[in-house]
Amino acid sequence: MVLLENVSPPVEALKRTLETFVHERCQPAELEYNQHVEKFVGASRWTMEAVPPCMDRLKKEARQLGLWNLFLPHPLPDALLSNNNNNNNNDDRDGNASIAPTLYLSNREYGILCEIMGRSFLAPEACNCSAPDTGNMEVFLKHGTVEQQRMYAKPLLNGVIRSAFLMTEPDVASSDATNIETKLTKIINHKDNGSISYILNGKKWWSTGAMDPRCKVALVLAKMDYSHPSCTKSSNHTNNSKGRHGIHTVVVVPMEKIKMVRALTVFGHDDAPHGHAEVAMENIILDSSSLILGEGRGFEIAQSRLGPGRIHHCMRAVGMAARCYELMLERSMQRQTFGKLLYEHGGCQEMIADSASDLEAARLLTLDCAAAIDEFGAHQARDKIASIKFAVPELTSRVVDRAVQVFGGAGVSSDFPLAKILVGLRTLRIADGPDAVHKRTLALLEIKKAKKMMAGKCRL
Repeated sequence: MVLLENVSPPVEALKRTLETFVHERCQPAELEYNQHVEKFVGASRWTMEAVPPCMDRLKKEARQLGLWNLFLPHPLPDALLSNNNNNNNNDDRDGNASIAPTLYLSNREYGILCEIMGRSFLAPEACNCSAPDTGNMEVFLKHGTVEQQRMYAKPLLNGVIRSAFLMTEPDVASSDATNIETKLTKIINHKDNGSISYILNGKKWWSTGAMDPRCKVALVLAKMDYSHPSCTKSSNHTNNSKGRHGIHTVVVVPMEKIKMVRALTVFGHDDAPHGHAEVAMENIILDSSSLILGEGRGFEIAQSRLGPGRIHHCMRAVGMAARCYELMLERSMQRQTFGKLLYEHGGCQEMIADSASDLEAARLLTLDCAAAIDEFGAHQARDKIASIKFAVPELTSRVVDRAVQVFGGAGVSSDFPLAKILVGLRTLRIADGPDAVHKRTLALLEIKKAKKMMAGKCRL
């Protein structure tokens, strides 16, 4: 069995470079980033002027250090690495060679680097490894057409645009994706050799990054609607014949066609200039070139984003918690109460011990899951993926909550990163589906294994 935290010498060198970059460049820039955004109010918080200049500086440094697009697990298509004089997206400003990562990493190796990136909220974007862009780039690279890759994947890989994934809806319980109501109505023009068009209608919210001025494209999960009279002539075009999971489709929609309804706040934070939004899609006309893979492949595409992507989220959560844990240790050795340093009190010692154990458990659970994905594939690692989805946010949240408690009033202030990190980790227990859904998934998989084992015993 591979030792979970062991890496090859080239990856070790990359890890050391990333550690230095995050500690010496990203963390010191956090104050500059926050102070720049605080200058803007209202709608101006979602303009290019509100994007802190330090981010472009960090991106250039990351590229020069070979820390760019490290999430990519496989070589890029030749079409993206070759010059394309007809590309109008201005995505070649730093040259094609820098699109590809220095190394193609396994999920486990990249997970180890994600922990380091998690120690600063600026590092993932600085390395072009932040959500939802990484998942969307993977979708374009795995399932997109050459034209979709050139038009959207390439500028995303260059970090000159951003993207959104629109799935969650305000009027239904979106943790059960079969509930979504956004419709993609198919229209067949029988007078024009059967040419096909689609009309998209619906509402989405918690659309991360949709209000970002750099966001140029969204992937939208919708249900196929075959109720248009032009479709009724064909028995193949009925929702009933497709089943609950066979009518969902992912479409590519330029952001200028989507209406921004409002910015959303998370525990009072708007996370500008990236943030989250409620959006509306009103009679957006699309053609077949806008579909990813084709009609009814939406669940397949959505699930392909969530396996390895959860490794990224969980290991960044471990990095966040590790930073808070170290701050807690420092604080406990600096502050005194009742004639003793904080760490000399039994209650504080208990919090330190519990936090060390929780942190290591979260790290090893996630790396074990990553190793299983590398060896057996995401489908065979579904139980481990479900487990880390609810266990790691809870474990890391406990660590940060204890750090807040040790810091006292300072812990809930904006003077330290603890409060912001605690908010992010609490949100993670909902963002990729609520804990209850993941526990249900794990429980059903465990029961299935138990039934199989019991049946085997009965045959003996």
